Amino acid sequence: MGESRLHQLSARGQSVWIDYLSRDLLETGELKRMMEEDAVVGVTSNPTIFQKAISHGNAYDEQLKELLEEEQDAKEIFLHLAVRDVESALDLLAPVHEGNAEDGYVSIEVDPNLAYDTEATYKEAIRLHEWIDRPNVYVKIPATQPGLQAIEDCIAAGRSINVTLIFSLQRHKETMEAYVRGLERLVEGGGDPAKVRSVASFFVSRVDTETDKRLDAIGTEEALALRGKLAIANARIAYEHYKEVFSGPRWEALASKGALPQRCLWASTSTKNPEYRDVLYVEELIGPHTVNTMPEETIQAFQDHGEVRGDTVADGVGEAHRLLEQLAAVGIDYDDVVATLEKEGVQKFSDSFAELLDGVRAKREAVAA
Repeated sequence: MGESRLHQLSARGQSVWIDYLSRDLLETGELKRMMEEDAVVGVTSNPTIFQKAISHGNAYDEQLKELLEEEQDAKEIFLHLAVRDVESALDLLAPVHEGNAEDGYVSIEVDPNLAYDTEATYKEAIRLHEWIDRPNVYVKIPATQPGLQAIEDCIAAGRSINVTLIFSLQRHKETMEAYVRGLERLVEGGGDPAKVRSVASFFVSRVDTETDKRLDAIGTEEALALRGKLAIANARIAYEHYKEVFSGPRWEALASKGALPQRCLWASTSTKNPEYRDVLYVEELIGPHTVNTMPEETIQAFQDHGEVRGDTVADGVGEAHRLLEQLAAVGIDYDDVVATLEKEGVQKFSDSFAELLDGVRAKREAVAA
C-alpha cells in the first residue's frame, strides 16, 4: 500500500488528514484502515461533523443513557460524547505522534458561539485542553479578530492550537503573528516552545464558490474567464507568506529553542462545482510542511485518479498576484469576499452547533423514554 497515490502525496512532505470523525469510524476499524492504506495521520472535526455523526444511528445511545444519570445540559452532554471519540482517535494516532510530533493530531473545536468573545474562547480552549490532556490534541479556535488574542494567549500558555476558518491573506498574516508572539511570550516565561504546535487552517473551495457567484453576476467575458481560480491563488500566496514569516532572525531565535513553524493546513478541499476536477484542491496545493484535510469522497477520488506532479503549491505565485489585480479590474472586491466568507463560516458552525444541541436534546428525550 506504500505506493498508493496518497502515500506518494505524503512522500512530498504533505500530511494527509481527514476532516470527519464518528464513533462508527473508530469502532468499525475504518480509521485504522485509513491510517494504513490511505496514509492518514491526523483528524479534524467541527460542529457540523459531530452533528451528523450523533444525529444518525444509535452509536451514542449507550453513553447517553449513562450521562443522563448525572448531566442534563445539552452542551455538556455533547462534549462528553465528542471527547470520548476524540480521545479514542488520539490513542489510535499516538504512535504516529510519537514518530513525528507534527502529526498524529485530532482537533476539537471551541463552541462557535464564543467566536467573538476573546476571554470566553480562551477559557473554553484551556478547559478542553485540560479535559482531554493529551500531547496530540489540537483545540480549534476561529480566526476572527477577537479570536486572534485568544490564540496568542493559548500559545503563550503552552497549548497547541488549530486556527480555523481562515479565508483572507491579511487574517492569515495576523494568525502567524499571533503564533509567533505567543511563542515569544512562552519563552520569556521560561516555557518550552518545542512542546507547542499550531496549524493555520486556510479554507479553499468556499473562496471559489463565493467568487464564482459574483463573477457570474458580472457576466462579462473577462469576468467569466476568471472563475475557479482565486481559491488556489489565494492559498499559494498564503504559502508564500508562510515561508517569509518562518525565516529570518526573529523566527530563527525561536527555532533555536525548538519552535516549529505554524504549518498551512488546506481545509474545505472538496470541489463544490461539478465542472471542476474533483481533486483540484489537492493536486494544485501539494507542498512540503503542509497539511491537506480531506472529506471521505476526496480521499477516495484522489486514491483513484489523483496526480502527484511535484510541489504545485509553489507554482505560479506571480500569476496568483496578477489574478488579484485582474479580479479587482472586473469589479471583484477581494476584502468583501473574504469578510463575507468569515462571517458566514462562523454562522454556519454556530447554526450546526445549535442543530447539534437540539439533536442531543431529542436523543436525550428518546433515550430517557
